[in-house]
Amino acid sequence: MKCPFCSVADTQVIDSRVNEAGDSIRRRRKCIKCEKRFTTYENADLGLPAVVKQDGKREDFNQEKLKQSFSRALHKRPVPAEFVDQAISNIMQKVLASGEKEIVSRSLGESVMAELKKLDKVAYIRFASVYRSFSDVEDFNNVIKDLD
Repeated sequence: MKCPFCSVADTQVIDSRVNEAGDSIRRRRKCIKCEKRFTTYENADLGLPAVVKQDGKREDFNQEKLKQSFSRALHKRPVPAEFVDQAISNIMQKVLASGEKEIVSRSLGESVMAELKKLDKVAYIRFASVYRSFSDVEDFNNVIKDLD
């Protein structure tokens, strides 16, 4: 690690500690030349893929949007937060395991639907009605029949 004060490439790690969440390491370092101390943080680079929208635009993967999708579908539904967190984690693991640099937004939507189907049938139907652009009551009936 290069010293931020004198730019010498030779520094020494004095102390390392894992943060409370366990997802990063804090390191205290000392420069061999100028002897000044500084702190660095080490985090995992997950390398999430870009999301390709239906119109062809690409945007960075946004876990917050995923959470919002679940939140809207599960509004006023009796589903514990830890179940929602686990569902989001399942999707994130699937995305990371694919190893792809890009993922189609439709694939993400289908993953959300699959997780909602396991969590809550009403939330699943809510999400499906918007996601699949239901136009009449018959669309709802078809989804409900598929649930049985």
